[in-house]
Amino acid sequence: MNKTPMTLEGEKALRAELTRLKTEDRPRIIAAIAEAREHGDLKENAEYHAAREQQSFAEGRIQEIESKLSNAQVIDIKSIDKTGKVIFGTTVDIINLDTDAKVRYQIVGDDEADIKKGKISVSSPIARALIGKEEGDVVIVNIPSGVAEYEIDEVHHI
Repeated sequence: MNKTPMTLEGEKALRAELTRLKTEDRPRIIAAIAEAREHGDLKENAEYHAAREQQSFAEGRIQEIESKLSNAQVIDIKSIDKTGKVIFGTTVDIINLDTDAKVRYQIVGDDEADIKKGKISVSSPIARALIGKEEGDVVIVNIPSGVAEYEIDEVHHI
């Protein structure tokens, strides 16, 4: 199976969620199921069914996270020498050549992407256009409204 790239921060966030699910959520849900069982008839017991649904969701999420972590290729960008080239994990300052607007994006794994935090997925059109390019290069990105040209201003390993 192919390894999925993930930043060190992304791995830490998934491990923290996994720990919380196993040590806090799972015991709380088990206790809620036990308490609901004590109320008698399970067929018409809304608390029991709600707790079982929560349990199903939590166990599914635990399996999903464990699978992602087992297939992850964790990349610590700070340990890679800075060459000015855009690679997975780098933070890139780009300038829109039409508007002169400067934006900063970090290229991260699909699960870590959050545009509000400036984190774009490695599989997004902008990231695919940037990867492999260097500071000073101009990239053309197909966007919904047409085509945008960006100049790579600076590449950071932060």
